[in-house]
Order: sequence, then structure tokens, then C-alpha cells
Amino acid sequence: MADNYDVSAKRVTATGALSIGRARVRMLVATLSGAGRITLTSGSGGATKIDLDYGAAGTYDITLPGTGTLFDDDPFLATATNVSAVTVFWS
Repeated sequence: MADNYDVSAKRVTATGALSIGRARVRMLVATLSGAGRITLTSGSGGATKIDLDYGAAGTYDITLPGTGTLFDDDPFLATATNVSAVTVFWS
């Protein structure tokens, strides 16, 4: 039987709080203008939960394994090097 849960999405274009509260991040879609990095922490200054490096410009779909990554505090986009936009999908 498939898991049943509501999924929401939010697009951001700068670092900072996602303002979505406690969330389980399931997927990211990132558009980069060149080699770059995305770091998501659990709250500002909290534990690093997702840290991804990219070698070239492009649009990347990142599906997190299992049930995704739980952020006990509001997910915070701490690093967005050469990132034009990130869409975060969570439940």
C-alpha cells in the first residue's frame, strides 16, 4: 500500500528561512547558473541536514531516499552558491 500524505512546494530565490515550520523535505528542484552548492539546515545555525555540490549550470531534480529528511525546525537555506532558484517539496 502506498503512503498517503499531502505534499506542498515552495520556491525560493535567496538564502533564509523557508517559513514552512517543521517539515519532512522529500524533493528539491534547483536551477544553477554555474558550479554551486546548496545547504539546508534545521533552523538558522542548526544542524546541516542537506548539503549538495553541483559541478555545472543546469536544473537538477533531487529526490531524497526513503521518506525524505525531517527538519525539526523550519528548514533554512543557509548556502545557495550560483543558485537561481530552489523549489522544496515537503510534507
